[in-house]
Amino acid sequence: MAKKNSISVLELLYLIGMAVTLIGFCCFPLFSLKTFLGNINSSNGFALINFERSSFVSIGALLIFIGAVCGAALGVLSLLTKLSNANMLKLLALVVSILGGVIIVIGFATNGKVYAEIGKHLLKYASTGFYMVVAGWIVSLLGWLFNK
Repeated sequence: MAKKNSISVLELLYLIGMAVTLIGFCCFPLFSLKTFLGNINSSNGFALINFERSSFVSIGALLIFIGAVCGAALGVLSLLTKLSNANMLKLLALVVSILGGVIIVIGFATNGKVYAEIGKHLLKYASTGFYMVVAGWIVSLLGWLFNK
């Protein structure tokens, strides 16, 4: 008799979603803006973080990254071991990451001219990384919802 595989496809779906969020944040530009100053490309999500003066955009970018890292780590740990509160912790990591995205959008509306321009036309200036982050959130949320 064949041994049943204990790895759930839905647990993998959550992990894949968080991995896509991390890859989109770390490897691809989130926004691209052409102005009279030239092209302004955020090389990745870390370009939004400014440690000299903390702003909503910096805090939001950090929350996206920290939530995605914690979610991916919890996804791996839940595949390898049986954590008692794994589903609640995974939801918390996903909510922190999504909350970071909401904070970035609010920060765009309140910070400087370039950020305000991106905030007004968010989808117009969105780039590959932005879409990967949002897709990762959706896939992770679906994996978490159906795994309950």
